[in-house]
Amino acid sequence: MRTSTRRSRRLGALAAVAALTTGLLAGCASDSKDKSSSDGGGGGKGTTTLTIGTFGVFGYKQAGLYDEYMKLHPNISIKENVTTKTDVYWPKTLTRLQAGSGTDDIQAIEVGNVTEAVQTQADKFVDLGKEVDKSQWLDWKLAQATTKDGKTIALGTDIGPMAICYRKDLFEKAGLETDRTKLAAQWKGDWSKYVALGKEYMKKAPSGTKFVDSASSVYNAALGGESERYYDKDGNVIWDKSTGVKSAWNNAMTVATSNMSAKLKQFEDPWNKAFSNATFATVACPAWMIGYIEEKSGDSGKGKWDVAAAPTAANWGGSFIGVPTAGKHQKEAIALAKWLTAPEQQAKVFAKQASFPSTPSAYASLKPLADTTAYFSNAPIAQIFSDSAKTIPTQYFGTKDQPIGTAITDVGILQVEQKGKTPAQGWSAATNEIKDVLGQ
Repeated sequence: MRTSTRRSRRLGALAAVAALTTGLLAGCASDSKDKSSSDGGGGGKGTTTLTIGTFGVFGYKQAGLYDEYMKLHPNISIKENVTTKTDVYWPKTLTRLQAGSGTDDIQAIEVGNVTEAVQTQADKFVDLGKEVDKSQWLDWKLAQATTKDGKTIALGTDIGPMAICYRKDLFEKAGLETDRTKLAAQWKGDWSKYVALGKEYMKKAPSGTKFVDSASSVYNAALGGESERYYDKDGNVIWDKSTGVKSAWNNAMTVATSNMSAKLKQFEDPWNKAFSNATFATVACPAWMIGYIEEKSGDSGKGKWDVAAAPTAANWGGSFIGVPTAGKHQKEAIALAKWLTAPEQQAKVFAKQASFPSTPSAYASLKPLADTTAYFSNAPIAQIFSDSAKTIPTQYFGTKDQPIGTAITDVGILQVEQKGKTPAQGWSAATNEIKDVLGQ
């Protein structure tokens, strides 16, 4: 998933990516600019110029895919039009889709916006399901971009399968298991077991450390493994009745009302600095978080971080690319979209950007960088994330999915964790905020 912007392998997410924690959308990094920019793919001199609208750092240029495609197709030039932030990119794209003009030949869609695109803009996109072998994609990923009558408006790019990244040096000092396989077995199947281990950690926690970065982090990670979120499959709002929300909230409240949280807001400066200071021992870790941790922890963290399977298979992040019907070069755009999202190309983006493929056939060939594998104690990173990706449940998103999640994390959970309110008071505050969002 992506949220505000797409994460890069080495770039910090900075301010724009802060929306990830509040929106449960994710999986991509950005620079710190707010304005749109145009970035060519490498100077192709073909007779047909294809434009592709993206947000943040999508990875296609960085992985050399545009140059490769133009070499294979000398008659094609590719121009990438980049908008850093999704909250700028998507409204602009919607306006152009509705006007039937001004769109790029290919438009990227972030997972937090794909439901709105499916429900309100499906007639503005080519049915790519007729152009590809749909079995290449994970079923739940394909379902997110498919209408009720079977039209696939976009093809899946990356996803954000979940793991737990942990400091094995801090675990050892706290007297806890450090072996990744045995550790995963202790919390397998239930996020409450992970939270319970946090209580054990705090009994002998190394001075100045906490078990987890924040209660919101736990909430988002746990909800990422639930099939029932804020909307049902028919598009009805069910956040206040959702068993998935209730379970994730209860786990977050256990964290928020205990001493195990560092009470940090993800992607803000204090959280970034906490990595290098070894302030917390664990963090919910989608695939795209690997490069982020390596950067922020720095040399002092090499060989001290490890990766274990999460309590349940979960997803946090991902995007799609679609071909607008208003595009001037539909045939050529369809061919490029198919090529960019093919398993072979998704594997190339993973190698460069750590963006995890949504095409399972690519998993066997995934090769993390050698220095990354060493940094995380030689953990079988590709295998751990692949196993998670294959069993993530289908989730249903709604048009107000992101602001509902933001209300729960940034209003409800925050009031309990940082302002000392009771869980009931936090839930009430979130409820009031959500009613405003929904116009109730």
